[in-house]
Amino acid sequence: MSGAKCPTLLFIAGSLLLVPGFACAAGAGSPVPAPSVGREDGQPAQADQEGAPSPTLPPAPVLKEAPPLPDIPVLNEEDARAEATRLTSAFRHEVPAAMKVSSAQKAAWVALAKEQIQQASFPLDRPQVVLVVDRNPAVQRMCLILALPGQSDWQVIGSTKVSTGTTGRKFYYITPTGVFINTADILGYRALGTKNENGIMGNGIKGMRVWDFGWQWAEKGWLPSREKGQIRLEMHATDPVYLESRLGHVASEGCIRIPASLNVFIDKHGLIDAEDEQMAVVDNRFRALLRPDRVVTPLAGSAVIVVDSANRPELAHVNISENKPAAAHHAAQIHS
Repeated sequence: MSGAKCPTLLFIAGSLLLVPGFACAAGAGSPVPAPSVGREDGQPAQADQEGAPSPTLPPAPVLKEAPPLPDIPVLNEEDARAEATRLTSAFRHEVPAAMKVSSAQKAAWVALAKEQIQQASFPLDRPQVVLVVDRNPAVQRMCLILALPGQSDWQVIGSTKVSTGTTGRKFYYITPTGVFINTADILGYRALGTKNENGIMGNGIKGMRVWDFGWQWAEKGWLPSREKGQIRLEMHATDPVYLESRLGHVASEGCIRIPASLNVFIDKHGLIDAEDEQMAVVDNRFRALLRPDRVVTPLAGSAVIVVDSANRPELAHVNISENKPAAAHHAAQIHS
């Protein structure tokens, strides 16, 4: 159901072997091979910190019989909208960092998301939740949206501030645009809550989910030429004491930082875990990763869509005018 390859199931002498494929963002061009190091400066990213690849995992267990993978639910439009309304109510109760979305903002983000979906040839073949991230420095928002194939009136579930890649600092990359898939080819992980040398918990407190989208090409934010390099694109929480209050401004090394309450909401409701849920039936590693108390929505999808309203002046004007604090902060950064 995604633009990435699914794991291959091989039957050998009555046994089942899970062979991971290679993961890359849908529409992001040719697959990006993993570099020999984790960062452009030749130093591997510190474990459990921003940009670190998923930990090395033991091989999948060999099963005597292959249980069938469950079908991904497909709701009709009426039921999908009703489920989205339920999620909206849950979002308001479970995500204190929620922000309002105007009709103009909704129209802008839906239009930009549809453009990325078309460019990526992403198979939007069923009603599902997509996470739309606007990397515009003056906006820095994520919007959870019910995407409906063949329909123009998509439905907003909720929105929060986020932080994407910044410029002007060495080894900080600009978060790439595109459709990025939470594919079962890459098993994400959970934060350990460890601190780096500056006392920062780069992935948030222990237990926060880290979604790993693999190696991606991104512009080097510290170079005027915007030469591209490879980053490990992930979505995760951030330090609750020092960094979460700064969400809404570009700040990361290229990853997508989100509030802890949103991290839990996406995780608990399985919003982009459709493939992981399927694999949990045959692979205990996926079952161990997913929350035991999860209540997975039948609208679960797999896509994070990064857009940039700054590239569309008519849409950027709409978003910036309704995010004046972020716009003022970005302007102050430019002139400082």
